[in-house]
Amino acid sequence: MNQPPLSRRHAIAEDLRNQISKGHLKAGERLPSEARLAAHYAVSTPTLRNALALLQGEGLVEKIHGSGNFVRHPLRRATYVGGGHTPSTPTPADGALHTTIRATNFGAHGHLTTLLKVAPRSPLTEFLCLSHEGKTPHSLARIYVPRDLAPADASEGLLAARLPDLRPPLAVVQETVSTRLPTPVEATTLHISLTRAILSITRVATDTTGRVVEAALLALPGDRADAVFTTHHTTEARREER
Repeated sequence: MNQPPLSRRHAIAEDLRNQISKGHLKAGERLPSEARLAAHYAVSTPTLRNALALLQGEGLVEKIHGSGNFVRHPLRRATYVGGGHTPSTPTPADGALHTTIRATNFGAHGHLTTLLKVAPRSPLTEFLCLSHEGKTPHSLARIYVPRDLAPADASEGLLAARLPDLRPPLAVVQETVSTRLPTPVEATTLHISLTRAILSITRVATDTTGRVVEAALLALPGDRADAVFTTHHTTEARREER
């Protein structure tokens, strides 16, 4: 059976895909400008951008605003482990990521008052956690805690250990997972296109008194992240189910 001819954008994407797979275009290499590529393939700029969007969606090309389109280095997938009582930051099995953390004190405002169930201007601390693989941004997490529960030392590797030490025992941890397009700030921070879907995770932890003691907002590029949730059933729970 004869295959239907490829559309121009698919044909261009296929040609660039082959050049990448054969090593003619190497990882980290900047592609010619969109104007030059459009002229080379004798197509309009919108058609050329549609072709590049296909490769961006496959994770073969990344567009860095203000710099151009680049062949992506293969990135390790990261896994967010849910269902626990300690915050999870996405990490690969070989621990190749490193994380920078910036702490900021401020008064609660906007949606944070609802998320943490606090009055406006209540003292909060935000921990902005940006993980990298080499020089490439990998995932973004914003962790909010009441000021009195914020650890003084928030260096890499210590935040997840210090938060549980300062807060009371947890009663409920609610995690909401969805996919959406990134905000302009997220796209710029993660060096991804505004059209690439991200995995968005909101984690809210409440203690036995009903106080929200932690709210975490995570943004992970969908082409490099998984979320895993495991439920453990005890023998007594299984008997009750029967």
